[in-house]
Amino acid sequence: MEIERKWMVTGWPAGVPLLKEEEMRQGYVSVKPTVRIREEKLLSAQKANAGDGSLVAEDGAAETACSESAALKDEFILCFKSKGRLSRKEIEFPISEEHFRELEDLIGLPLIPKLRRTYQLPDGHHLEVNHVDEGAPTEFWYAEVEFGSEAEARAFDPATIGLGDYLSDDVTEQPGQSMGAYWETTRRQG
Repeated sequence: MEIERKWMVTGWPAGVPLLKEEEMRQGYVSVKPTVRIREEKLLSAQKANAGDGSLVAEDGAAETACSESAALKDEFILCFKSKGRLSRKEIEFPISEEHFRELEDLIGLPLIPKLRRTYQLPDGHHLEVNHVDEGAPTEFWYAEVEFGSEAEARAFDPATIGLGDYLSDDVTEQPGQSMGAYWETTRRQG
């Protein structure tokens, strides 16, 4: 079960420890129900954040990407999701690059690129911030936090961890705020 809240945001958060940065591309075989493919590439894994959103390595030197790319492998994932907003069933598993490419060809539309940074929150949760379709007229930013229960999700107050201003536009329960809806608008109809 996936239980998460979603906010529309602008830019990367400041002063929050950065855990990792990933490049992704995703597309949809179907949006009702959700059948999604995603390619994920880890760009860097860090211990700290400079406070301005830039990456900082353990030794304090600025980094833009992990230099040991041989150790990093792309992951290819097939995901199924039920309907729902705050919580929904999610089943995902790795697939081969060959199967991913075949499904990408079957979809026949440009996949959605996004850059994701994952941050460590002081309460133990992770904040995933995504920059979607960078450079396109429809580009946007959103953030998500996953929870162990619906009660925990509803009780979460971003102000208690110093992110009240950054996480002020909660769109969790609003229709049309999913990546599947964005896919329909920008790829299928656009």
